[in-house]
Amino acid sequence: MKKTLTLCTLLLLSSSQVLAQDAPAKSSTTLITSPLSTWQMTVTPVDFAQSLDNKLVFVLGKDSKVHIYSSADGAELGSVPVAKETIGIDIAPRGEMLFLVDSNKKYTALDISFAQDIDTAGSPFLGKEGAPISLVVFSDFQCPFCSKVQPLLDEILKKNPDKLKIVFKHLPLQMHKQAKPAALASIAAHEQGKFWQMHDALFTVSKDLSKENIEKAAKDIGLDMEKFKKDLTSPTVQAKLKKDMVDAGKAGVGGTPTLFINGRQVKGRGENVLQEMIDQELAKK
Repeated sequence: MKKTLTLCTLLLLSSSQVLAQDAPAKSSTTLITSPLSTWQMTVTPVDFAQSLDNKLVFVLGKDSKVHIYSSADGAELGSVPVAKETIGIDIAPRGEMLFLVDSNKKYTALDISFAQDIDTAGSPFLGKEGAPISLVVFSDFQCPFCSKVQPLLDEILKKNPDKLKIVFKHLPLQMHKQAKPAALASIAAHEQGKFWQMHDALFTVSKDLSKENIEKAAKDIGLDMEKFKKDLTSPTVQAKLKKDMVDAGKAGVGGTPTLFINGRQVKGRGENVLQEMIDQELAKK
């Protein structure tokens, strides 16, 4: 009997020790929240969605419109009329598409884009200065995809010689360490009226935009080298590059090449995509 009691006591003690060890520790964390932004909507909301980059908020209102706001300050950027039966919305990651469902079991997908007002004054261009269609390309001389898009632009210009102007804007990406010196070199060449010659020469050596190769390109196209080297560090040339980069930011450009046709971002690639957008813009004239 004593042996049995002793064994039971030991088992109870062991069990209590295990329970004590397995018991979760009391949490000492405190939930902390702080408002990131607060603003007043102009409509009574039914549903909403926010872009993955937190830049845009889409609100389905009781007025049968989807209102698009800047998430930073609540500024309304535009609205899209929808069917009164619409009961839910969703969007693509960057807000480039809007998806609708309604009480009639109908699904609708809409392309969403904002026409950007891009300042091209003083930027190098190909084609007629007063052409009704302006194709703006933000580019980077070290970007392998940028060099590949130029033949496409040349071809589309050949097909629309009196209707199209192609404008070059600089966006040297931070990950491309040789892109900024190359951009400055092309702007310095533009000061001597030889931007496009330098443009072609730089893309030819885009895999190695060393100082030596940039200077060789400048010599090969016949630049005044003394003026070229002086212009590379001039405040004027530096300011022109900075302006292009600021313009890219305003237009929401984060990569290269990025194309706009009369302010509308080109979302596809291929000659047929560009021509279709050009035709759409011409139809508005």
